[in-house]
Amino acid sequence: MTKSISILACFLCLFSFAQTAQDSINDPQQQLNAAQRILSGNYGKAVTVSAYGEITYNQPESLNGEMDIQRLVLLFGYKFDDKTQFVTEVEIEHTEEVFVEQAFVNHNIADNISLRGGLMLVPMGIVNEYHEPTTFNGVERPAVDNAIVPTTWREIGVGVTGRFPEASIGYQAYIFNGFKSTMNDDGEITGFLKGSNGLRGGRQKAIKSTVDSPTFSTKVEYYGLPGLRLGLSGYFGKTQATDDVEDIDGANIGVSMVGFDARYAKRRFTARGQFIYASLKDTKAYNNLTGNDLGSGLMGYYAEVAYNLLPLSKSQRLFAFTRYENYDTHAETASNTPRNDAYNRTDITTGLSYHIAPGVVIKGDYQFRSNEAENSDVNNRLNFGIGVWF
Repeated sequence: MTKSISILACFLCLFSFAQTAQDSINDPQQQLNAAQRILSGNYGKAVTVSAYGEITYNQPESLNGEMDIQRLVLLFGYKFDDKTQFVTEVEIEHTEEVFVEQAFVNHNIADNISLRGGLMLVPMGIVNEYHEPTTFNGVERPAVDNAIVPTTWREIGVGVTGRFPEASIGYQAYIFNGFKSTMNDDGEITGFLKGSNGLRGGRQKAIKSTVDSPTFSTKVEYYGLPGLRLGLSGYFGKTQATDDVEDIDGANIGVSMVGFDARYAKRRFTARGQFIYASLKDTKAYNNLTGNDLGSGLMGYYAEVAYNLLPLSKSQRLFAFTRYENYDTHAETASNTPRNDAYNRTDITTGLSYHIAPGVVIKGDYQFRSNEAENSDVNNRLNFGIGVWF
């Protein structure tokens, strides 16, 4: 641990002599993600190209470190006319896996109202929609947005998005296909959902997605107070199972997820936080069928504060931040599933985000990690990263 802290101290010293950058972290009310920026900024252009990417170094205590090009995402937008556009994101993960992260048509039917259809992000929390590396502090995304909200969470669907400007309210509402819960694998029932990471293994990602019953997703945001943006999200429906198992007791579960998030900025100070809770039905039958240990309640929250150490007159930004988060994928369990305290986890992350130019950030942080299991031994971790978005 002493070695890692020394490395971090040297890193902080290097930052202290740096000059410095501007970023949407400073203005949550106007914050856009990559797809939104393409939709709103390609006036007079038929084709728009954008990209973002992250290179990371993770060093757990007493273990070998890992260096990785976590992702490189290429975005392309095409404007058919003044009302209709197409946006797609092609993601390369770890230099070897290729996914389509988004691919949807956006059609404006009136002022502040658009119809959308295709592969889209589920609007839950903050980071699932705003995960470009310059839009959040910390080398790694918050763990809540991994184990509870399975970022990056996207599915195929159709819906509507827009604003009520007079009330300072924005809204989204979609019908999606749901998580994949079970399948028949050579005569054995395989379950994709489990205790350690909840719903994450059930993301279908538009890869020959099984569809049984639709799910409903919505988010309402309020931005009427200076510097403040509030969000309330909901996701409701059932999981999907393949035809040969969908009628078996326990093949599907019900999912009800709600989330509240807040972002605030004033001059050099910023803060954000979110709370997510998911209630899962019929997990007793699901665990009996699959042999898994899926919880019936998933809960996670975090709070983060950050301060720009450089004068506002500077074009660059140097944020010192601290984030506290707790996430428990066994917040509740069915009677046949013993609670696993190792799934009740706490991370405290503190570090720096140095925005050296618009769209370029260098990050360093240290994570104190623990869980509630007796005699648990979770390695703290030192992280460094470079992120770009243009």
